[in-house]
Amino acid sequence: MAFFAGFYTSPIISGLNLMAAALFGYARLTDGRESKGYLLYVGTNVASAEDDSIFLYHLSPATGVLTRLGAQRGGAQPTYLTMDAGRQRLYAVSETETFRGEPGGSVSAFAVDPRTGNLTLLNQQPSHGASPCCISLDRSGNVVLVANYLAGTVSLLPLAADGQLAPPTATSQHEGSGPHKNQNGPHAHCIVPDPANTFALAVDLGTDRVYAYRLDAAQGQLLRQREPAFVARPGAGPRHLTFHPSGQMAYLINELNSTVTALAYEAAAGKFRELQTISTLPAHYPGPGENSGADVHVAPSGRFLYASNRGHNSIAVFAIDPHNGTLTPIQHVDTQGKTPRNFTLDPSGRLLLVANQHSNNVVAYHVDQQTGRLTPTGQAVEVPSPMFLQVVEDFTQ
Repeated sequence: MAFFAGFYTSPIISGLNLMAAALFGYARLTDGRESKGYLLYVGTNVASAEDDSIFLYHLSPATGVLTRLGAQRGGAQPTYLTMDAGRQRLYAVSETETFRGEPGGSVSAFAVDPRTGNLTLLNQQPSHGASPCCISLDRSGNVVLVANYLAGTVSLLPLAADGQLAPPTATSQHEGSGPHKNQNGPHAHCIVPDPANTFALAVDLGTDRVYAYRLDAAQGQLLRQREPAFVARPGAGPRHLTFHPSGQMAYLINELNSTVTALAYEAAAGKFRELQTISTLPAHYPGPGENSGADVHVAPSGRFLYASNRGHNSIAVFAIDPHNGTLTPIQHVDTQGKTPRNFTLDPSGRLLLVANQHSNNVVAYHVDQQTGRLTPTGQAVEVPSPMFLQVVEDFTQ
């Protein structure tokens, strides 16, 4: 029996439906429903709080065409976003070193207009650490989790019934360093809940570790476990972690040595076991010193994994073995820009979008559902310093 049985079925759009999708802008979702398209929120590195810094687009599911709907002031450097399951609230970090005259960055809560998708600021809170670079919601939707890169801290902020942020009720300081010049201290880069919402897993680039925190959303608490969830290879610089749809596997992209690590997840203990570490670069590339790994995502089908390379400026495509979760390289695709810090797949897994930070563009690709390979759609838009892409079904009225 395949290790990931149940996650490899994906619907095939018939030729007739595909023609209709191209003509009318509709596509079939993986659960069989019709979609009128998607909304794309783009977080950026725009430094001034007085300038537009969060951009909103409509994404055609059939063609990858991106149509700008609006832009708003999202605060300074809203570089990472997350949206609640009801699509009523959006949360963003401001990747700054000070907030209201005090050291540390901040977190912002926005109400989402159900008619237009536009944002209205609800409130802001300190993140309890400089340069917050990642934000996620726990699976109950009751707390926000934040990783503060420069400070090497992670924080938990409870949410009120109206979606506003309360001040942090838990903050944890990481300790240590690594052998690489960029590992002079702890650098928390990612924090996400596990599938059961039992643990929060915090990835620290500076210490080559993934820390496990017992997550108590009701009490607003994070309790760090005695042993790390995973210890990466010295100098690897783990950056982002993503779970497989099965919940039994996760994948860790390592920034400093340009690798991705396949991990088996021991849910009861909140620990990982390494299965494989493989380069995100093609064999002929000069070496990891000329590149840094950035982002990693599993296709909704669970069959393919994608990772971004900054320097090589590519998306690496891997097949996931259905029996053991290990990776086999399939393809490297040019991102048609510089520094692909972040990318995402649409909910159907049929489109992949790349945010090229230093060339100021977002580029769309078709995803082959049978092979996982990427093909450019020919569609791209200019966005100032795009850093994060949040795609949701178009819920506007």
